[in-house]
Amino acid sequence: MQIIEEIRKKASLLKKTIVLPRSSDERVIKAAEFLTRNELCNVVLLKNEGIPLDTELFLIEPEDSPKLEKYASAFFEKRKRKGITEKKALEVVQDPLFFAASMVAEGDADGCVAGSVSTTGDVLRAAIQTIGLKSGSNVVSSIFLMSFDDGRVFSYGDCAVVPYPTSEQLATIAIDSAKSHHALTGVEPKVAMLSFSTKGSARHERVDLVEEALEVAKKKESALKIDGTLQFDAALIDHIGKRKAPGSDVAGNANVFIFPNLDAGNIGYKITERLAGATATGPVIQGLAKPMMDLSRGCSWEDIVNTSCVAALLSE
Repeated sequence: MQIIEEIRKKASLLKKTIVLPRSSDERVIKAAEFLTRNELCNVVLLKNEGIPLDTELFLIEPEDSPKLEKYASAFFEKRKRKGITEKKALEVVQDPLFFAASMVAEGDADGCVAGSVSTTGDVLRAAIQTIGLKSGSNVVSSIFLMSFDDGRVFSYGDCAVVPYPTSEQLATIAIDSAKSHHALTGVEPKVAMLSFSTKGSARHERVDLVEEALEVAKKKESALKIDGTLQFDAALIDHIGKRKAPGSDVAGNANVFIFPNLDAGNIGYKITERLAGATATGPVIQGLAKPMMDLSRGCSWEDIVNTSCVAALLSE
């Protein structure tokens, strides 16, 4: 897969530090060894309680770390309005997910990759409460990088996090997805706001929401190449785009596809993967102040390697 090799190569030049919090997972250990051996990034493992490790990789035990008090204090300051006590903050940050997120938040790691043995909810909760959203973002979302054997690469968003985004959230998803696509591929994003309607060919409140999101995105990022509403064929195929949306600089040339809701996005990426033979890399979590990636619990060790390299690139 050409795009994966390019991402790995770029990551190797950055020398970033990625923390992997679940060293109880053999896939995590194998990925860490591969990342270290091939100098793709610096790796920190968190030693999980009761799990002896026979490895020379760099290990931190959260409960014994000299940074624990610092992390607990920072977490308390962020969450005290929610009623958390200092004692509870100290307890929470000893959890591997929260400790890893604290390392990223405090600049002791450039990114985190988790989720191989944790739910998405647990990973995102630690990320949002500890790292927080980036400036200008109102939602945490995701893309899947969809790559084909012929070299084509597209980004699909959001396919994993936000079930039914508002127009403001959908606009943010579009902007963040464009930035993620450029960071990972180096290619200028052309963003299609997808719908069952192309340029008003059908009217419905769901079409209105996408049109509103488009206008918000244009106001926030005036230089961004973005258009909608577009049906998928009009967004992807040149002659259909010219016929259905004449004059559009996105129709027929889109490389970033924004789905109106999680139903469409999740179904769409899996159809592309299973019927069209694309390779789906992700979900790539976006919208956070610093990168913390979520894995499928069914991931392979190679997925952990690739996602670590993605995190390295997005930390720039």
